[in-house]
Amino acid sequence: MGIKTRNFANNILSGGTIDGTDFLSGTLPSSNITNDSAASVTSIPSISNVVSTVAGDPPSPTLGDIWYNSSTNALKFQGFQSAAWSTGGSLSQGRWWGYQNGAGEQTAGIVFGGIEEGLSGYRSDTESYDGSSWTTVNPLNTARQAAGAGGSFTSALIAGGQPSTTASESWDGTSWTNTPSLGTPRGYMGGACESETAGVVFGGLPPPTGLGNTELYNGVSWSETNDLNTVRRSIGGAGTSTAGLCPGGYTTTAIANTESWDGTSWTNENNQISAGGGATFGTVTSAVLSQGQPTQLWDGTSWASGVSKSSPVSNGAALGTSTAGLVAGGEPPNNGVTTVEEYVGAGAITKTFTTD
Repeated sequence: MGIKTRNFANNILSGGTIDGTDFLSGTLPSSNITNDSAASVTSIPSISNVVSTVAGDPPSPTLGDIWYNSSTNALKFQGFQSAAWSTGGSLSQGRWWGYQNGAGEQTAGIVFGGIEEGLSGYRSDTESYDGSSWTTVNPLNTARQAAGAGGSFTSALIAGGQPSTTASESWDGTSWTNTPSLGTPRGYMGGACESETAGVVFGGLPPPTGLGNTELYNGVSWSETNDLNTVRRSIGGAGTSTAGLCPGGYTTTAIANTESWDGTSWTNENNQISAGGGATFGTVTSAVLSQGQPTQLWDGTSWASGVSKSSPVSNGAALGTSTAGLVAGGEPPNNGVTTVEEYVGAGAITKTFTTD
């Protein structure tokens, strides 16, 4: 019968579709395969002839790229994922939490402190998260809620909190250690802390309008520095001690004022879409703010509306990045919850297909 070859080039129409009326014309005789169906085709060319083979992954794949990773024997595709919230593993404590703090990443994080309203009061509990379940670990030395905090799974910082305190503690991945105290006692404040030796906290109570006080930590002591431009309380925080974000909050009413921190001073930025404070995670250039049901996204310049959580829980602990974060615990209208919701941001994602 001879060698069968097939030239598809003349059968590709605009938009990438195949000419169905002339599908099998060209050098492959229609006597070998019927012209009205491709059902008799038994194979396609080797993957090496149609998909690039690389010993690893391309450094900067673009949307729609397909390649074969010869090191892992996997076919990969560069696709796009939409932003979404999903249910994560519930907090392990059989109680209700509210106003707790968090640090770390979506798959390696800790949540600590809080309040059990109407029951035991302020909490010192700490729980660690592995991406699916929570484990109770060593507690805080000072029970509190609504503090300034942040950091990583193995190196975190907490300062202040309610009831109004100056107590500060560092986390080394195993336990909490008392560190030098804040200069101003306060709770319901924001924090942008990257480790147990570096952080900045800002705002907070006392009532009725809140404070603008900002204090910076260098691993040895806290020092008062330039205040927020707008005093406020009940705020979240994101970023680090040299590049932080203070979104919204409350004075006598909810405010939408956003400010960024450069390690020395605060700068007024574009306002939120809706006023108020909330659980915030991310950086000074890319952050997510969850105010119960509405979600707002910060791109370093302005806020945009994001996909809503499945439940209107507020005042929970926030941790992670704008592409992979979570909000744990919090409270609906009456009591707190053990609910955890995980967030994934919109963007490129590599899909892997294997035969294993």
